[in-house]
Amino acid sequence: MNELFEDTATAFALKSDSELERAFFLFKLIANQPLVRIGTAVTNFAIKAHLPVEGLIRATVFDHFCAGVSEEDSMSVVDKLWGKGVYSVLDYSVEGKETEDPLDKSLETNLRILDFVKEKESMPFAVFKPTGYGRLALYQKKGEGKSLTKDEQAEWDRVVGRFEATCKKAHDLDVSLLIDAEESWMQDAADDLVEEMMKKYNKKKPVVFNTLQMYRWDRMDYLKALHEKAQKEGFKIGIKVVRGAYLEKENERAEEMGYPTPMCPSKQATDENFDACVAYILDHLDTISLFSGTHNEASCYRLMEWMDEKGIARDDHRVGFGQLYGMSDHISFNLAKEGYNVAKYLPFGPVRDVMPYLIRRAEENTSVAGQTNRELELLKKERTRRKL
Repeated sequence: MNELFEDTATAFALKSDSELERAFFLFKLIANQPLVRIGTAVTNFAIKAHLPVEGLIRATVFDHFCAGVSEEDSMSVVDKLWGKGVYSVLDYSVEGKETEDPLDKSLETNLRILDFVKEKESMPFAVFKPTGYGRLALYQKKGEGKSLTKDEQAEWDRVVGRFEATCKKAHDLDVSLLIDAEESWMQDAADDLVEEMMKKYNKKKPVVFNTLQMYRWDRMDYLKALHEKAQKEGFKIGIKVVRGAYLEKENERAEEMGYPTPMCPSKQATDENFDACVAYILDHLDTISLFSGTHNEASCYRLMEWMDEKGIARDDHRVGFGQLYGMSDHISFNLAKEGYNVAKYLPFGPVRDVMPYLIRRAEENTSVAGQTNRELELLKKERTRRKL
């Protein structure tokens, strides 16, 4: 079992030789921290100055980490993945918009994606980010319990309306909906809103899934409290478990503002927290469904072992694995080959609008050196295998 993720022929079966070379080149760049910093600054400048760089970005980093510029453009990737038994989660990855028009556009896009999900067996979930539906500062103010102005209250009502429209449509179509987690200082308001949606739409099965970032030391307590409410009030829980994507940002803000960091004290503590959460959910599958979003091989092996020990079928609809498109193909495709439920998160959207997501992805990979080195090791191995 512990050799499963070494099979690079399965991992990279969908990559042509040129795509394999591009992946190798990109991860070599990402492994170089100064280059990532310079590249990020230059890219930001070029986009803000409206320089004609979109073609270059599209041909390199965008096509590696994103499925397309629209839902239709992404379908060829969806179909290719499904050919290998890997599900797709289309993720409209336009981040940080502050005005109403893009927020309404996000809603319109996500409602349309739900129709795609209903039609295609290869797409079991839709997904959205809370900040795709409202300003981060508004979530923060709401979560801190501060009084909203009349205009802010009207704005918040529109945020709630967008959540409501999306969750209701998911429920009516009988498809599942993943709601991402973001920065800790806006998360309380998002959690409260997701919980409202769960109470309303998860009566019979988990339609609405919240996301727990387990680099936060308080998330196990949150899950147990939510579980207690679910048992008392008669609703199901859907949970996507991840380690988290804003570590440096969280620690820097806590230090600057003089409050204790919400982050676990070490990588090991985060790993233990993640595994404790997964184990807890597996013990309560009658109430809680699990989507394990991780690129950590040890966590994947552990979940597989626990499923085996508890007699949980590999294709049990209550347990799934997920990785990001463009990363950890050795996990995704080898798990799918063994009969597990595996999905790739497929970011898509206009090149210019998706750049904040791509920059965050590059910075994340740079800060997790082991991840990038592992990608390079496997790509090298497959290049050698193909030459032989």
